[in-house]
Amino acid sequence: MEEFENKGKKIREDDPVGKQIPDHVGVMQLASLMGEILLSNGAEIYRVMDTVQRVIKACGYENHSVYVLSNGIFITINEGGPDACTSVKHVPIGSVNLEKLARVNQISRNLCNGYITREMAFAGLQEIKQKVNYTDLGMALAYAFGSAGFDIILGGTLFDSIAAFLIGFGLYYVLKFLSGYGHVSRFPSNIAGALFVTVFAGAFAASELGLSFNNMVIGGIMPLVPGYAITTSIRDLFNGDYLSGIIHLLDAFLTAACIAVGVGVGIMIINYVGGGTMPL
Repeated sequence: MEEFENKGKKIREDDPVGKQIPDHVGVMQLASLMGEILLSNGAEIYRVMDTVQRVIKACGYENHSVYVLSNGIFITINEGGPDACTSVKHVPIGSVNLEKLARVNQISRNLCNGYITREMAFAGLQEIKQKVNYTDLGMALAYAFGSAGFDIILGGTLFDSIAAFLIGFGLYYVLKFLSGYGHVSRFPSNIAGALFVTVFAGAFAASELGLSFNNMVIGGIMPLVPGYAITTSIRDLFNGDYLSGIIHLLDAFLTAACIAVGVGVGIMIINYVGGGTMPL
């Protein structure tokens, strides 16, 4: 194990808490990683701030400052002192993963209660961050069952729900291709996804099976609807985090507008191809 000196303090290359010995720097990196995972997986602003502050206090540092936005975390430990350190981390708005949130919350509780060490907490957080959310097939089936389920809830028939199942299944792979391989941003992807749902719903409705175009479209676009983002924005606003709440609310409204554009363009294509006689 290679070691060298830095300002009188040993630094080890295999140190599990950031490759340095200074204690407050390791605590800051631990807290920053914990906050990053929470924020990137859909946690509310107040929850991220509360967790990060509790972890820093549990590690013995009362003099600290934590500020969290919807896409950024700012942490300072030993503020105003000669050994003060600050972390500024950009966290892009990502998808929601409640399993990761629950696991991080459990690690923070165990650390604050003294059941695990900081090194164990850091290793657990790295494992959570690197874990692949779900397989492509699992996500595609979730989209499919979600679309079929909403179709039935909204009054669709069994055949409508089967068509919505197929549309939802294909929708995931369209979004996967656009984001993963086509490098298309989220908003154009939502437009393309809604367009895909509408066109295929129109194709099913044009068949002789008597399927409901409206039910298939509504069920198919449900995986795109930003329901969680709206809920999170309202909770942030109620907790006084106005900037983050407005950002999440704007993100939700823009997503809804993209869905509306995609559906509208799809209906125009259907009417054009069908000569205005396509059953809607």
